[in-house]
Amino acid sequence: MTSGNQPTVVIVPGFRDHMPEHWQSLLAERLQQQGRAVRIVPQIDHDKRLRRARVENLERVVSGIPGPVILVAHSVGCLITVHWAQETKCAVQGALLAAPADFDNPLPPGYTDPPTLAKEGWTPIPRRPLKFPSIVVASRNDPLGKFERIQELAQAWGSRCIDAGEVGHLGPVDGFGTWPLAEELVQQL
Repeated sequence: MTSGNQPTVVIVPGFRDHMPEHWQSLLAERLQQQGRAVRIVPQIDHDKRLRRARVENLERVVSGIPGPVILVAHSVGCLITVHWAQETKCAVQGALLAAPADFDNPLPPGYTDPPTLAKEGWTPIPRRPLKFPSIVVASRNDPLGKFERIQELAQAWGSRCIDAGEVGHLGPVDGFGTWPLAEELVQQL
């Protein structure tokens, strides 16, 4: 925790891990420049695609932080966060879940198929309410999650859902390096 007792912001990347040009990385830099404590969940080398390994990695990071945290997750990072939240006893002030991937439904060509995702432990996606406030940001043209389905998940999680419009998957290829709305939403948690 930093002065002022602000919660530590924990960045939870997806499968592609930490990318310097990604809005999560740029947000982490901005928050650190403002004096906020920020941790980025590190990449793992073993069992990288297994849900259990990713959830355990998040637990290691958060359990080592004194005081509450705010989680900032994107894509598969949202699923890691939601699975982790079902088990953890760590203090969470809130979570920003941007463009959650919907692994319960078939993904576009080139992505992992549903049987493999099930074998890796990603499905079914938990549908119980989260124990902390959360905001889901949903895109109307995200290839990894239909808008209506992401709204359903947000409702099941007890999350406030924000319609971001047609913003793709909120990644660098969609024009999201710096994303000012993310910082605003973190401040609301």
